[in-house]
Amino acid sequence: MISKLEKEITFRYLKTRKKDGFLNIITIFSFIGISLGVSVLIIVMSVMNGFRSDLIKKINGFNSHATIQSYDGKFNLNKINGSNLRSQIDSVMVSNSGEGIIITEKISKGVLLRGYKKEEFKNLNIVKNQNFSGTKILNKNGISISREMGYDLDLDIGDKLSLIFSSFEDTLIGSLPKQKTFQITSFYNSGFNDFDKNITFVNIEDLENQLNLKPNSRFLEIYFKDPTDIQKIKKNLAKSFPNELIYTWSDLNKPLFSALKVERNVMFIILSLIIIVAAFNIISGLTILVKNKTREIAILKSIGVKNHSIRKIFFLVGFIIGCSATIFGVILGIIFSVYIENIRQFISYLFNITLFPEEIYFLSTMPYELDFKSILLISVCSIISTCLVSLFPAIKASNLDTIKSLKYE
Repeated sequence: MISKLEKEITFRYLKTRKKDGFLNIITIFSFIGISLGVSVLIIVMSVMNGFRSDLIKKINGFNSHATIQSYDGKFNLNKINGSNLRSQIDSVMVSNSGEGIIITEKISKGVLLRGYKKEEFKNLNIVKNQNFSGTKILNKNGISISREMGYDLDLDIGDKLSLIFSSFEDTLIGSLPKQKTFQITSFYNSGFNDFDKNITFVNIEDLENQLNLKPNSRFLEIYFKDPTDIQKIKKNLAKSFPNELIYTWSDLNKPLFSALKVERNVMFIILSLIIIVAAFNIISGLTILVKNKTREIAILKSIGVKNHSIRKIFFLVGFIIGCSATIFGVILGIIFSVYIENIRQFISYLFNITLFPEEIYFLSTMPYELDFKSILLISVCSIISTCLVSLFPAIKASNLDTIKSLKYE
């Protein structure tokens, strides 16, 4: 418990006095340093969390959340319907893939072909979003390309393009690569430049006919309502399909997200040093405060104030400075994170520069995601650092010799 005397003396030492000018400067810089450290750490963590979430959303908007490949090409869908994952599944569809070369008058371009059934194509997330234009049914002889690829090839919906495949057919003049003309039925926009420039969609029957693919080469794509906890979902799928090959969006992008996780942890450690360095300023401030208040400490001891009360008083001074700076830093960090996109636009306009170009970071806007667990962890680390650095001056103040202190005053 904190006594009334301890409270009064603590708040008295916290008040600004003209004769304590240098001490006040140290206290102010300690407060500012801790506040900025906490706020910067929250801002960086929220932007990195937002970037990761936005990246996952875009990847999951284009690729399946889980893909099952059977060795015989047969899928027992009753296993899915009978599993505990049925309520979590948004859609299930069959697909296949291959490669081809687009031939136009001006450009020849290699592309990855993804085949879907006529009616199932509309269940893809990129078809459901507002950037999709054209028919949502993938008829035979129809092809869906990205809007960006349409610009590059100078083609529009309704135009025709030719594809050359890696399979061969016998003709009068020998074996030649298969070639087929498709009509563009729709444009998609995934938000990923690499996907938009290299992937097209065709009817699965056209794909298999042109590439001589057998039905046992097909995949079963599963889309979940919430694919965040994909590792747990994969374990449940493995129970239902023990003999099939299962891979998820996380498996396909493991190096990328592992790098992001390492970068996030390193940034947390590095930026935490700002808080620790600022907290050490409290030692300087409290040490000077103890030196300035030596006579008062001696008088307090001479009238019967216990050593633990002296420790408590100076500890509370550092603790209050650290807690108030942490709270201010949390508020500043949250406000800055919420308005990060407005701030980015303002800086870009003011200095006529492009911050975080979309083609590099896959971002059209600056994302953020406030993780209150991270904010709590940052706050606790800041307060613990403050408590630790406040102990030494507090113990030093309680160990002052009363007689010697009064002798030289």
